[in-house]
Amino acid sequence: MNVKQIHRYVQHYLEATDCRILEKSPAHFKVKLSPQADRVLTGRSYYWSFVDRTGAEPETMSFLFVTDKHKYDQASEADQISAALASPDHTIAAADAAIGRSLGHMHGSLATVRMPREDIHFGSRRLEQIFEAAQTDGSYVFLFQEPTTRSQHPLESTAYTPWLGVNLVVGFQCDRKREEFHSFGVSLATGQCVEQFHDRLSKLKMTPRLPANVHVARNGITLNKALSTIETLLERKLRAGDFKWAEAAAKRLELEQQLMSHYYEPLLKSAVEGEVRQKIEEQYKSRQAEIDWQFRPRVTVSAINCGIFHLQGID
Repeated sequence: MNVKQIHRYVQHYLEATDCRILEKSPAHFKVKLSPQADRVLTGRSYYWSFVDRTGAEPETMSFLFVTDKHKYDQASEADQISAALASPDHTIAAADAAIGRSLGHMHGSLATVRMPREDIHFGSRRLEQIFEAAQTDGSYVFLFQEPTTRSQHPLESTAYTPWLGVNLVVGFQCDRKREEFHSFGVSLATGQCVEQFHDRLSKLKMTPRLPANVHVARNGITLNKALSTIETLLERKLRAGDFKWAEAAAKRLELEQQLMSHYYEPLLKSAVEGEVRQKIEEQYKSRQAEIDWQFRPRVTVSAINCGIFHLQGID
């Protein structure tokens, strides 16, 4: 992920969890966490257990999330220097600017409390935490398409079709690895199955609330039937794929097994019965298992997330 993608992802997470964004730029966010995000990101389990026990009004934490460190530090330093030159007390302003460069954002002067700063980049602890939270809390959603136009008559009702949407990752694994992303949507009213469903959803505005003047079509198939349809289509696509990579991996596996056999077979022949021979046999079996796991070609399929999406029209 590049800097812009990380920035966009963090913004989507903050908005989806109802965090209050106090200030933002292409390089940072100043944010007041929502209770949902605070519970996940801050690790204050004792505090939240106290809130749950007593019913007290929660006080969530605020953070400065920096998604582009170079750009933010440049802009911050320029602002602090300008403020220092304009300040009647150059000593305090200069100290604030120096501490800001070292520690991050400062509220006001030295007497105020610093807002914790988190530099978010690919591989950072905080971004991994957001990934895990999004995967856990967003693994299943129930959404409605926002109407493109409002009905002119209060008694008119627009038909919506429920769709099962599933995003999958297919892994082609041996001593090398390749992954493919697949997104399927199945109409629960008609059983129609479409690919690249995620692309279709990305063009629509969705809401967790049922819009006014909308009725949802009855399901014509079950969720199990919809999942079976996706499995059948994906299996058909995979069977039609090019598996030369698997043939090449099988040949590398055979070669590695032969090399290992040439090494261990003479050792076993020369070893006398007893503890030494037993250790060699155990090591041989262990290496065989390792080589087999590393080189044997296999295809894995795992679900990233899924949801029920109510889309306008009967499909």
